[in-house]
Amino acid sequence: MSGYVLAIDQGTTSSRAIVFDKDQKIIGSGQKEFKQHFPKSGWVEHDPEEIWDTVVWTIKEAIHKAGIQASDLSAIGITNQRETVVVWERDSGKPIHNAIVWQDRRTASYCDKLKRQGLEKTFAKKTGLLLDPYFSGTKLSWMLANVKGARARGAKSELCFGTVDTFLIWRLTGGKSFVTDATNASRTLMFNIATNDWDRDLLEILRVPEAMLPEVLDCAADFGVTDASIFGAAIPILGVAGDQQAATIGQACFQPGMMKSTYGTGCFALLNTGKDIVRSKNRLLTTIAYRLDGETTYALEGSIFVAGAAVQWLRDGLKVIKAASDTGTLAESADPSQEVYLVPAFTGLGAPHWDPDARGAIFGMTRNTGPAEFARAALEAVCYQTRDLLDAMHKDWKTDGKETVLRVDGGMVASDWTMQRLSDLLDAPVDRPTILETTALGVAWLAGSRAGVWPNQKDFARSWARDQRFEPAMDEKTRAGKLKGWRNAVRRTLSDG
Repeated sequence: MSGYVLAIDQGTTSSRAIVFDKDQKIIGSGQKEFKQHFPKSGWVEHDPEEIWDTVVWTIKEAIHKAGIQASDLSAIGITNQRETVVVWERDSGKPIHNAIVWQDRRTASYCDKLKRQGLEKTFAKKTGLLLDPYFSGTKLSWMLANVKGARARGAKSELCFGTVDTFLIWRLTGGKSFVTDATNASRTLMFNIATNDWDRDLLEILRVPEAMLPEVLDCAADFGVTDASIFGAAIPILGVAGDQQAATIGQACFQPGMMKSTYGTGCFALLNTGKDIVRSKNRLLTTIAYRLDGETTYALEGSIFVAGAAVQWLRDGLKVIKAASDTGTLAESADPSQEVYLVPAFTGLGAPHWDPDARGAIFGMTRNTGPAEFARAALEAVCYQTRDLLDAMHKDWKTDGKETVLRVDGGMVASDWTMQRLSDLLDAPVDRPTILETTALGVAWLAGSRAGVWPNQKDFARSWARDQRFEPAMDEKTRAGKLKGWRNAVRRTLSDG
């Protein structure tokens, strides 16, 4: 066996494929963006066919750049944007509607209706999640209600539901495998995380036919084999995890109390709680971190909907920067006497507020406020939101005086300025790893270890290496003042504020 492993990283704005060698080094990659569809305010969709086309293209590109043949690959791992819903015809494989993206807010009123019926506690107890448009279940329910004949066809096993991983596996295997993994299932509002099964009570509430749902496997399992006609070889798919859980694995956060935060389009922090299902009292999510060899490891998660997306807004919406990489330099040059706060509630606020009706706001502007202050406010907003998550996690999971060290990854962590400000506002060390592609690395390890060509969990964790540690350097008075200003800005942004 070669030890070459391919990771498919299907994200919110682009699809990527990365080939790792036996030493876990990247030797080839491909990336392709795809179109974002916004049919109505608060609605976000993707074309599943375009997702499929970009995935195939990036895989071929990565294999070509690696200088290998598809037959040289020992295994494939898949990680994906979570909560995004695809429904397709079982016979033809043709989607019946655009994919409804995790950012989409069209089911906010339906979630409110379920809450008024007193059902949020039921969902929270079984799934660890809150009733929010973010999750897959209400999106699927909307599709079944709004695409003609969909619910009846689903009940007759004519339609398949899946998050993006399931759709890709179906296509890659020529329709032979209809499966998902426990992490993606745990984000649907339909999966009981204690029993590790689709929950019939919840399916009945959401009016979802069980016949539409895929089989749920461990994160490292036999998900199927690619159709040889696609890449010229039949390659086993042996690892699958939702993007944030994949990053947790890639950061080797295998011990209870370890924490990672990923900074991409949104920001997602996960705290490993081991075998304990910790019920949050601070509106965090309880979720499955990973399931290996039939044993489930749980986590507390805080979800921030807008992180890197705020920088994209500066570039594409306001056009005050030409490239995302400009923000760190601009922020450093901002006027220190101006305290400008951006609350990026463009699609509502996530944890710990969970306010889908909140909308973005900027506070503290003066006549002298310009691009530099906007850039600093956008980057600091990510740091402030992470601090909110960390505070909530500390309330739910007692640290017993132990120092919290945050392992970070994602595109934004390349900015030294942002990472230093993050450490300053958290008042905690921040570790940036040498391999920033931790999401892809996580599923590559799942697949490679399952294939027997990569190290076991203990040796993989030992190989994790730090590029740089950022230590807090801000004085307590300054930090307290900035946090007070942020909390005031959030309070004024909330829909009931």
